[in-house]
Amino acid sequence: MLRIYLLMYCCLISFSAHAESDVWLLVDTTARKIEIKKGEKTLEVINKIAIGRGGAGLKNHRGDNITPFGDYKIGWVGEKSNFRRFFGLTYPSIGDAEQALKKGVIDHLTYDKILIAHQLHQTPPQNTPLGGQIGIHGLGNADERIHQVFDWTHGCIALTNPQIDQLSQWVDTGTVVKIK
Repeated sequence: MLRIYLLMYCCLISFSAHAESDVWLLVDTTARKIEIKKGEKTLEVINKIAIGRGGAGLKNHRGDNITPFGDYKIGWVGEKSNFRRFFGLTYPSIGDAEQALKKGVIDHLTYDKILIAHQLHQTPPQNTPLGGQIGIHGLGNADERIHQVFDWTHGCIALTNPQIDQLSQWVDTGTVVKIK
């Protein structure tokens, strides 16, 4: 019963969400590019991105090295990242959690924590069996030649340092990111 009241409470306060920019990102994992968009208009394109070693698709569990498909938001910005800058995504989404619950990857308590975080416009738990710390980041001190040759991340979207600096001019916490 407490679970039902808590979920109802979260639904009521979710209507007080803060305003968000109309700039959003479309990450095309097949074409290896990010389109910076305003509405349906493409403002800029960042090419030659790298994704997870396991490719892109439905993320099954922590450590699978898959870049997840789905709709997320930038939940936090790490300015002092080892990767120069890190735009953390609100992964896992409610949809990710629903699929994981059906498959038995997560339990009801973990599902509820993810659901409530999203309803409160907060970053969902990052330490679940689904994994976490998925984001868009630069290279930091890594070798740009490796970045150009193969997909190397653990599920994130990687850009060169100049590219992450370029992206930083467009995005902030709350920016919508669609990964396909």
